[in-house]
Amino acid sequence: MKPQRFLLALPFALALAGCSILGSEQRDPVTIYAPDVRVPARADWPNVAWSLVIAKPTAARVIDSPRISVRPMPGELQVYRGVSWALPATDMLQDAVQRTLEDSGRIPAVASADAGILGDYRLVMDLRRFEADYAGGAQPEAVVEVNAKLVNNRDQRVVASRTFLQQRPAGGIDVAQVATAFEQALEAATADIVGWVLVSGNGDPKAAR
Repeated sequence: MKPQRFLLALPFALALAGCSILGSEQRDPVTIYAPDVRVPARADWPNVAWSLVIAKPTAARVIDSPRISVRPMPGELQVYRGVSWALPATDMLQDAVQRTLEDSGRIPAVASADAGILGDYRLVMDLRRFEADYAGGAQPEAVVEVNAKLVNNRDQRVVASRTFLQQRPAGGIDVAQVATAFEQALEAATADIVGWVLVSGNGDPKAAR
């Protein structure tokens, strides 16, 4: 059953669960998945007095793409055929983190780096994995791996660095079930990153008070 909360389908669309090897010709997607990541503020997130800019996340070209990647076996990466993300994976990550911080009420100002705002801190993220991985099993799990660095903009000092990994099993092999697992993994990774940013910035001796 297709999750209505984040599935946009053309009237004539039909989700195809087949895979296509990267680099091969791909037809225009007929089904577009747009995970709607909403993470409520957690009680242990501190209130901060400093501002933050979020740099555009980096990623390998194969990851920074609207195509939905799947790893059927170690060393082999393919894409689901006939489907697509609404945004590249790096945009989904940045949007999720920025929205969560904005909605949390814990930080006075947060913006993307291209907004031209100079913040006290800068969040730099490298999206290492955003794929469905069978890992030898009968059903895949969504894998989201992000390395994040919090940089003090005043002296360009790396305040904290950490790698976040979240994995969520899909309920089956259908693409809609895989997309649901991606949404859950991205929500969990976003919550971890936001909490870490707030705590790490407040732990900096040179943090604004």
